This record gives sequence, structure tokens and C-alpha cells, in this order.
Amino acid sequence: MANQVEEFNAYRNKMNDRILSDNNKVIKRIFNLDTNAYMEGALDVKTKELLGLVASTVLRCDDCIKYHLETCYKEGLTRDQVVEALGIATVVGGTIVIPHLRKAYEFWDALQEQES
Repeated sequence: MANQVEEFNAYRNKMNDRILSDNNKVIKRIFNLDTNAYMEGALDVKTKELLGLVASTVLRCDDCIKYHLETCYKEGLTRDQVVEALGIATVVGGTIVIPHLRKAYEFWDALQEQES
């Protein structure tokens, strides 16, 4: 399962490089805005990542969920903290979020297996 983390990151990096190589100002500014939005501010990075995870889950964006899960993991958030946030996302998003919740659990497990 840890391979899915490597595959996700390799594809994401490859395609981000491809997208940004077009030198489109609008796209570059969106990428920059996204990066800056998750930096330390009045809210700490961990809180912002949990917010991003909840929003991504409610919006049902699997790539976004994986990105935020990995960042949460790297920031030292616990499984319990992440699961609680995913619980909020499920309440807000409803049962249609459950397939994405399954994938989120699978990816979190892969992150943990990667370290073993």
C-alpha cells in the first residue's frame, strides 16, 4: 500500500511541473495562492490542513484528500485527530462522502505503512 503514496506523489509532481511549464500567469497565481493559504498565520498549519481535508472531503476530491492527508501526517497530526476531522466532513457532506472516506482511510494506512 505504501506504493500508492509514491505513485500519487510522482504523478502529482510530474503533472504540476507540466502544468507550470506552460507559464500561464493565472494558473501560476492560483498555485501560489494555494501554497500561501496553508502557511502559518492566525491559524496554525495543522488547523489549516484539517480545514483543507474537511473541505476536500465534502467536495469529494480524492487527490485533494490525499494531499491534505499526507501533509497532516507530515505535520504530526494523530490518526484520532484526522479521523475526527473526517467525521465532521462526513456529517457535513452526507453519505455520498463515504466512498471518499474509504479511500482516505486506505491512504492514511499507506502513509503509516510507509514509515514501518
